[in-house]
Amino acid sequence: MTEVSSLTGRLLVATPALADPNFDRAVVLLLDHDEEGSLGVVLNRPTPVGVGDILESWADLAGEPGVVFQGGPVSLDSALGLAVIPGDEGPLGWRRVYGAIGLVDLEAPPELLASALGSLRIFAGYAGWGPGQLEDELTEGAWYVVESEPGDVSSPSPENLWRSVLRRQRNELAMVATYPDDPSLN
Repeated sequence: MTEVSSLTGRLLVATPALADPNFDRAVVLLLDHDEEGSLGVVLNRPTPVGVGDILESWADLAGEPGVVFQGGPVSLDSALGLAVIPGDEGPLGWRRVYGAIGLVDLEAPPELLASALGSLRIFAGYAGWGPGQLEDELTEGAWYVVESEPGDVSSPSPENLWRSVLRRQRNELAMVATYPDDPSLN
């Protein structure tokens, strides 16, 4: 098996050609990527469910919009907390994934992290790929791989994230941001 170059911390941005409705115009932050597979969360799928409805103790710390996001089609009954914590050291109850972005132990008391949090977002479920599956999708042209920015995790306008991530690229991908929602109407 060939060595897999880690894409942890990068964004997968769905191409207009991606046919899976679970990932239509999705922006996925990869939390883990190695030869055993990949795991990430969709950053731009807010649900109507408030954080306080399922994790009351974390509701005051969640950024706007204060709702749970659908992190992907896998394990929708489980929750993941993602937080941006600036600096070199993170508090107890937080594990760095990439840069200032890390996973929150939602079983920990929120007050352990409250003073250090730059932002917090709660996700129901995640996106997962088995060994080689994501690489196959990349070869097929289903995803653009781009650098993430800490603000992507806490975008106050998640519905615009697909376009804004593409627009900030310094190459031909910036043009894809103008791709119409329904190209058949052109």
